[in-house]
Formats: sequence, C-alpha cells, structure tokens
Amino acid sequence: MMAGNNWRNRRVRVGSGEPLRRYRWWQMFGRSLRSITLRSDAGTMSTYTIDVRHAGDMTDGEIRARLYVDGALQSYAKMPTRFAVPGGHIEVAITGFGLKRCHYVRADGTEQQLSPDPRSAEGRRARLHERHPGVSRVIGLVSIAFVVVGLGVEVPQIIEALSKIPLIADSIGTFTSPLRLPLELNLLVGLAAVLGSTERALRMRSSWIDELAS
Repeated sequence: MMAGNNWRNRRVRVGSGEPLRRYRWWQMFGRSLRSITLRSDAGTMSTYTIDVRHAGDMTDGEIRARLYVDGALQSYAKMPTRFAVPGGHIEVAITGFGLKRCHYVRADGTEQQLSPDPRSAEGRRARLHERHPGVSRVIGLVSIAFVVVGLGVEVPQIIEALSKIPLIADSIGTFTSPLRLPLELNLLVGLAAVLGSTERALRMRSSWIDELAS
C-alpha cells in the first residue's frame, strides 16, 4: 500500500503559481474543471481546483492534472495521481472519455466528489440531474443500454478477428461471430456506445466496460 502511495506522489511536480485560466464555452467537452473548498490547519478557507485538458498539453500532448489553490497553480502531475491537501488528498484519474475519478479522500477514508464548473459539460449534466432527476435517470439508463449493446455487438466480432490469426487459429481454432452487421449499422452501434460512454464520463461513472465497448 505504501509503495503505491509513493509511486503516485513521486509524479507530482511543483507549480509556478500561474493563474487559473477562465473556463470558456468552447472547452465544454475538452476540459474538466472541478473544485472544493477546504479548511486548513490554521483555520483559513481555500478553494482547491483540478484542471484537466483532455486533448493534452500543447507542448508534448501529455494529459496532466493541475492543482490550483485559490486560483494559483500549486502542482501538476500525469495521471492517475493524488495531491496532498488539508485533511487528506485529491485523487484524479481519466479514461478515454473523460474523468474517471476526481475525489477528495479524507484521512478517515470518506470521499467526496469535487464540484464541476457550472459552465462545463459535467456542470450542465449535474444541473440537469438536480433540476430534472427523472429525465436524468432515463438518460442514464439509455447511456448504459448503448454501452451494453455496443459491448454485445463489437466483442464477438473482435474475438472472431483475433481467432483468425494463424497462431491462435492453429492452437484453439477459429470463432465465428453470431452477429454480422452491415458496416453502416456497425458504425451506428459504435457511435451510440461512444455517446453512452461520454455521458457516463460526465457523471464519473466510467468503467472498463465503457473502454471495451467503445
């Protein structure tokens, strides 16, 4: 357990103190900005903000998490990582569709999601859930259905393709997928799975199923 903690902590680099850039509407699906207000040991309140650009940094294309304290860059790291903050730490991880985890973990192990910027796609999705919970639940069910259908359609075809590799075919034989869809329908199912996984990422509900189905 300690080795895992040290491995993550070694990734963290000290920030330059540069100011947090304002969130713009065109960054809705390319940037995650989540915050939490914490009390320090001295009793002062500060806002801790995680900024993630999903397209990666312009310098090297690497996707990093940046921690800002009251709007000034304190530290940054590749992901998955964790940042030490008063009373615990903030854990950050991503998938191919967005944030998988952005939680404040207290010393006693209890967790709390950081709040998304209201202008972000995550913030708008959270507001929809707050104002229209019934509609939100329906959207959530539809998104998981898209992912499951995508998984059921794509995986057998992937297995069939892999089974035709000579080394595998000679060892265990070939597999024929029971599903043979036209290219257009295959693309439509794949697009639906991507949309479902993206919607789930907005709520940080992504899992290995999303990666596999899409």
